[in-house]
Amino acid sequence: MSGSTETIDADSSREAAARGETTPISIVGRCRFAGRIAALLALLSVMVPLHYVWRTFAYGSPIPMLFLRWAAWIIGARVSTIGTPLRRDVFFVSNHVSWVDILALAGASGTAFVAKYELSTVPVIGWLCRLNRTVFVQRENRMGVADQINQLREALADNWSVTVFPEGTTTDGQSLLPFKTSMMSVLEPPPPGVLVQPVVMDYGAFGEWIGWIGDESGVNNAKRLLARAGTFEIRIHFLEPFSPEEFPGRKAIGARARAAIEAALLTTLGKPLREFRHDVLPVRYHSPKESDVPPLE
Repeated sequence: MSGSTETIDADSSREAAARGETTPISIVGRCRFAGRIAALLALLSVMVPLHYVWRTFAYGSPIPMLFLRWAAWIIGARVSTIGTPLRRDVFFVSNHVSWVDILALAGASGTAFVAKYELSTVPVIGWLCRLNRTVFVQRENRMGVADQINQLREALADNWSVTVFPEGTTTDGQSLLPFKTSMMSVLEPPPPGVLVQPVVMDYGAFGEWIGWIGDESGVNNAKRLLARAGTFEIRIHFLEPFSPEEFPGRKAIGARARAAIEAALLTTLGKPLREFRHDVLPVRYHSPKESDVPPLE
């Protein structure tokens, strides 16, 4: 019965967080939170000076990749990769579950990112993303798309790889939203030799709990995760790359990548994907009616 009670409590806490309520944290959880923050700050105090020293003598620094890899480990993520990530001249297209995606993916591949602007306001995380040349986008800022695409081209030239999350938001790991392909305009036409590699972020059942969804604030989501006991697994599936030159425009490229990601998600979940249960106004996604949505499992 205790295991069932813990599951009910976890589901209740997750639902409350999605409604925008502040998640209560126990005294032990606060200690875990403080310990992980202390470990991250200690790692930061060592790695940031090393990064700037490295940049004094050479342009491409591996320090952000190493820092993000170890930061993911500190917060409890145990990352494994399936398939082989391309190391350069690659445009990763991935589903999106959590801000932890950035730590795990960058730690595994050294990629730069396109991420939603709100992430840039999260303490420490936003600054670390900038060290790794993250391009922050505001979906509602139509006038700034050209500048964002230019930043994306620079990041691709700088880091050799860039990741986009074309769903435009984080989900629960059980859904896959329509792709918004404006940031794929960098592939019209594609830079010479650049390939597209679809990626699946697979948290298993933990995706339900970790997902930053609904009205939850980024700070509350980070507190929930950093206060959590134990570790969790992330499997990063690097799927078969393809040449964007074989597809006429960004929408066709996005459709090809989405089809590959959807097929891989169906395999990893072992069940059909479900409709996402939350409206996402910046990307103009509206959830189905409550009566049409199956209950949480």
